[in-house]
Amino acid sequence: MLIAAVLACAPVAIDGDTLRCGRERIRLIGIDAPELPGHCRRGRKCVPGDAQASKRSLQAALRGRATIRRFGFDRYGRTLASVAIGGNDLSCHQLRAGAAAYVARWDTGGTVRRECGR
Repeated sequence: MLIAAVLACAPVAIDGDTLRCGRERIRLIGIDAPELPGHCRRGRKCVPGDAQASKRSLQAALRGRATIRRFGFDRYGRTLASVAIGGNDLSCHQLRAGAAAYVARWDTGGTVRRECGR
C-alpha cells in the first residue's frame, strides 16, 4: 500500500541517495549514488563519481516541505520512498545533477521513470 505524507522534520542528506528524517532513514528509489569512502562492499560494482559532491547536491535540494511516498523497506531497514520538495522529486534532482545513476530494478512501480522521463 502506498502512503503519502508531508514530513514533519528537516531531512538531512546521509549520502547521495539516503536521507535521515528524525530516526527514520529514507532510501530514495530508482537511483544509486557514488558511495562514501569505505562504503562500497567488496565485489560490488559501485557507481563512479564524487560521493561528497553527490551528498552536497542532495542536501542543497532539501529546502522546504517534503512529501514522502513510502513503498516498504530495504534489507538495511531503511524506508524505500519517493521524496519531493516543492514539487521537485529528489531522485530526479540527483539524476539531472549527474549525482546519481538510474537503476531500473530499484525503481518501484516505475515511479522514477515516469517522474523523471527515464
